[in-house]
Amino acid sequence: MVAIIDNVKCTGCETCVSECPASAIAMDSEKANVDKDMCVDCQTCVDVCPSEAISME
Repeated sequence: MVAIIDNVKCTGCETCVSECPASAIAMDSEKANVDKDMCVDCQTCVDVCPSEAISME
């Protein structure tokens, strides 16, 4: 499973970027973007996202 970001819900707060232990999330055009090859399926980003824009698939 990898983190999937809903760009409609993402507010660009960057909380997931700073909390990702694998550094798999970066900002792209003011929205978070997950590098699927770097994601370690820890779900930290899902837990910290204030806008509930991240899910695991």
